[in-house]
Amino acid sequence: MRDEGSIDRIVEKVLARLGRSASDAPNLDGRSCASCAVPGQCASLCPETTATIVREGANRVSSALGAGSVPKDLAPLIDHTILRANAARAEIETLVDEAKRFRFASVCVNPCWARLCRDALEGTGVLVCTVVGFPLGANAPLTKAFETRRACFDGAEEIDMVINVGALKSGEDAFVEKEIRGVVESAGAGVTVKVILETAYLDNDEKVRACRAALRARAAFVKTSTGFGPSGATVEDVRLMRETVGPKMGVKAAGGIRSRSDAEEMIRAGASRIGASASVAIVKEE
Repeated sequence: MRDEGSIDRIVEKVLARLGRSASDAPNLDGRSCASCAVPGQCASLCPETTATIVREGANRVSSALGAGSVPKDLAPLIDHTILRANAARAEIETLVDEAKRFRFASVCVNPCWARLCRDALEGTGVLVCTVVGFPLGANAPLTKAFETRRACFDGAEEIDMVINVGALKSGEDAFVEKEIRGVVESAGAGVTVKVILETAYLDNDEKVRACRAALRARAAFVKTSTGFGPSGATVEDVRLMRETVGPKMGVKAAGGIRSRSDAEEMIRAGASRIGASASVAIVKEE
């Protein structure tokens, strides 16, 4: 439910820090955010004010369906991915080159390539993401924790871990939460942990329970899929995950996202990051 009062309070606090009021804010023209007739169009109607709010600490600004003139650059939301067992060094090097060229959020690779990617991407702003407990999630918690520490030592700045799906389906939510927390603590400050649910194996109740376990364990994201399960991300799953974790936690849609329209549909449903191996094709689409 939209808290009208809190929206205005947030804007007032930001503007107060700048020594300004709503009446002289760029493009706000004295209007109240709560009384705006077209909510969700901040970036179109008030671009300067929106940019100010982002500079003051917001890490995401939503845009509703039907947004006006707003750049549709998806690259900063995409983890450029190769996780195939037979991916050779030349393919990883191409992945890195494409990530630098298109300014993707990260490259997502198997742990053996983390150091190579770290060295190749140093100073570019493109992050190194690697996977833990991948793709089955059936490793022991201590194994996942050690794998995380090693990956971070090799240069990983983001960790995509797979939960123990069987434990969740057995009702062992405390076990799942504990293993997620072990990875978060092993990663340490400054490293983003994304929790892969493998939604194709779960019913809605299990998806909600997994999201709540990740939230309690202080992970940064929940993620739909490994891309190696029977199916990948769906709009319905992304929407359910976003509703469960709220606005402060990231939601990553991965698996089967092949086109720009696929990606945009996931973003409208609540995804804040896209995992795709078809990343270049997506950003090149008109």
